[in-house]
Amino acid sequence: MADTRNADLTFGATDYLVHLAPINATSPTDFADLATPWQCLGWVTTDGGTFTIEEESQDVNAAGSLEPIRTLMTRSTKSLQVTFLEGLNPLVRSLYDNVPVASLKPNETTGVASYDFPDKPNDLRYAFVFDTLDGDKRMRYFMPNGKVVERGDEQPQTEDVMSVQMTFRFYKGASNTAAVKRFIDYGSVDVTDFFPTTP
Repeated sequence: MADTRNADLTFGATDYLVHLAPINATSPTDFADLATPWQCLGWVTTDGGTFTIEEESQDVNAAGSLEPIRTLMTRSTKSLQVTFLEGLNPLVRSLYDNVPVASLKPNETTGVASYDFPDKPNDLRYAFVFDTLDGDKRMRYFMPNGKVVERGDEQPQTEDVMSVQMTFRFYKGASNTAAVKRFIDYGSVDVTDFFPTTP
């Protein structure tokens, strides 16, 4: 068997970008720069994003067998946690405070934006794109239907900027499209050995 190890296939993020658009926005088809209606949520920490898949299953037991006769998949949730550095970015504030972004528009006279936190949580959903770059290698997640489900503590402080940590959960989109779609650009790395041609 051929040794296909290749250090160029390691991946270390040199940049991490998060964009949002209205729910069920059209999926990108490649790695072209995102245009309207996509908007960038600004700088994130060097930790980038943490993507998680949680799956739950239940075994079906039956008389006459010491092992389960079947396993049912009962849940599979996909989430991603990111810590944003632009604590006053209107898009970030909107997601964290769970209010429409229009609430963040400053008054034309005073320059001040003010709004009430919702007593009952809003179900604000958007489409998201998460881009990770490593030279000419790139990975992209597209999620047509996502929302913030967890928020970290908010701590304005004197020794660092106020970071805004959020966890997003993703759901199927319109017409039952997948909750998460991944794109990979291998850049200049040759991966043909992984896909041998059939004689």
